[in-house]
Amino acid sequence: MENLRKKLVESALEWECVFGNAPCITSAISELDAALILGASAEEYSVSMQGMTSVRKGYDFRFNGARYQVKANRPSGKSGSFVTLVGKARNYEWDYLIWVLYNPKYEVQEAWLWEVSAYKAAFDTVMRLSPSHYRQGRRLA
Repeated sequence: MENLRKKLVESALEWECVFGNAPCITSAISELDAALILGASAEEYSVSMQGMTSVRKGYDFRFNGARYQVKANRPSGKSGSFVTLVGKARNYEWDYLIWVLYNPKYEVQEAWLWEVSAYKAAFDTVMRLSPSHYRQGRRLA
């Protein structure tokens, strides 16, 4: 299973070299990486995702009885490409949010955890979130 992630990243980076932009794999990769950071095995994550869809409302995966929402960013590495805007949760039907920041090679640089009530209190009225907002949470990686 670990080789599968590596192959997906290699293919996406090759695609980016040929066509100028990477395919949208950040969501799928970040959900797996978040689960691994929490201590799940790739096998546990795989089993938990069987029968799930990518458009499920509220949360991305469950681990140890908690629901996790994942947001992630990856700069392309091109001149002037750095992360200034991060995704904001559109609902609060999850227990924890994890934000993952990658480098251009899809290697985790940072991961931050937010509990739902703290996240809502901090960001419910904030319209535009930046990395500095998410860095106020608990660092996981």
